[in-house]
Amino acid sequence: MSSWLERQGSSHQTQLIATAILSGITVIGVVFGVQAIRRQVAMDDLKASIPNVDEPHDVDTVPAFGTNSTRPLLSREDERAADLAQRAQQGDYDEELIQEQLTRTASFLKPEGLSALRSSFVVIIGLGGVGSHCTAALARSGVSYIRIIDFDQVTLSSLNRNAVATLADVGTPKVTCVRKRLEAVAPWVHWECVNEIWHEDHGHRLLASWSGAERKKPDYVVDAIDNIDSKVTLLRYCYEHGIKVISSMGAGCKSDPTRVYVGDISGSIEDPLSRTTRRRLRMLGISEGIPVVYSIEKAGPGKAELLPLPEEEFRKGGVGELSVLPDFRARILPVLGTMPAVFGYVIANFVVMELSGYPHESGGRTGREKLYESVLQGLQAAEVKLARAEGEDVQGFRIPVSKDDVAYLIEEIFRGKSVLSGLPTRLALIRWRPSKDGYQPDIRWEGQKVSRLQLSDLVCMTKEEAAVHEKKVLADGAKPEDIYEAEVVALAERRLDEEQAMDRYR
Repeated sequence: MSSWLERQGSSHQTQLIATAILSGITVIGVVFGVQAIRRQVAMDDLKASIPNVDEPHDVDTVPAFGTNSTRPLLSREDERAADLAQRAQQGDYDEELIQEQLTRTASFLKPEGLSALRSSFVVIIGLGGVGSHCTAALARSGVSYIRIIDFDQVTLSSLNRNAVATLADVGTPKVTCVRKRLEAVAPWVHWECVNEIWHEDHGHRLLASWSGAERKKPDYVVDAIDNIDSKVTLLRYCYEHGIKVISSMGAGCKSDPTRVYVGDISGSIEDPLSRTTRRRLRMLGISEGIPVVYSIEKAGPGKAELLPLPEEEFRKGGVGELSVLPDFRARILPVLGTMPAVFGYVIANFVVMELSGYPHESGGRTGREKLYESVLQGLQAAEVKLARAEGEDVQGFRIPVSKDDVAYLIEEIFRGKSVLSGLPTRLALIRWRPSKDGYQPDIRWEGQKVSRLQLSDLVCMTKEEAAVHEKKVLADGAKPEDIYEAEVVALAERRLDEEQAMDRYR
């Protein structure tokens, strides 16, 4: 054994291998040593950069959801613009320059209109494609007090529709980006940037009066949120607190700018986001009185659609975790960059007209109140007739359906059309099937006779169709399947299932 070791030790190859191993160990030791020294130096520098809590120093809080600070990282050009804006907002800016920049607006709105606009306070919630273009237009038009609210950051994919963001802004808060870019355009505009998500519990703070000496209340709120729950709570908050608000419906999957309208939410059609928002608001007792911007462009073959997630993502489970926040959309919504801009400028135009007092006819209501009253009266008469046929005393007989319920069923569930023929005129509501328990009223409450009718029992037909349906189905006992085609029955059942699904929001 010892002779083998002697031979190996004297071998030139063995000596080379040993030398290589020792050299490698030495190099590794040196590398780790240098890295340790660098880590220590970096740690010392970091500790040295942290001021003593007793010493005066700047502190920046971490906004909601851990996003970046709202304090912008400025280039030299941005710093010059920010310095100019700071002086301008403190009054150190030539008024003649402002008047010259707004001269075309002044000639259109007249001096009194521009004066009203310049003293206005607008809150914009949501700074995506719609919100950023709206904000830019309002600032350029002369609105001098603007509060912008958004929790999100600029991303590469948002550059196709954001009004002012550049590659340098990617990864920074949207509120910071918008303010920084627009201060270089209208330095006299006063800004409040709120880097957080809208939540109803914080509404008193987010929609509070201007924080400066003026203490102005918001003259208008712009809803540019793309999340249904947040949108509904914002609109309800504004409605209940008497704050003027205009809401943007969906610009995704739209391509025709000539089909974009401003109108009351009760009349907005052909827009899934609008339909869902209307339904949820109706269930909260709000059926009209909120102006919205929406598109009547119809979907069709070859047009963009909401893109589903790849099947492999569903197989992985936890699809909800792919969203930025709970309940926010995780699927890809195709957006033509021009359409959010159109929506944003239409909203800004409406707000400018409203604030300046310029005459306009946008945002009107539908005027279908008489229709709803007529349908409600017809439904009441039909239910009384059914109860009387069973020998019931119908004196004081009432149905648990309101005019708002009628509007909800006709507009939201049945899309304003008969479930049989698709006709949109002379509409009525009637039971789809006979009641299994008869038509005896509920008399649990003394002095009241209340029909046991539920909204999920009703379908929309024309008056002529309802009269035939009442005779054959409700009076003679025929099944809908026996007298209507299969596709009609299937459509009616789908609509009734929709109503039951939406009932959870009531």
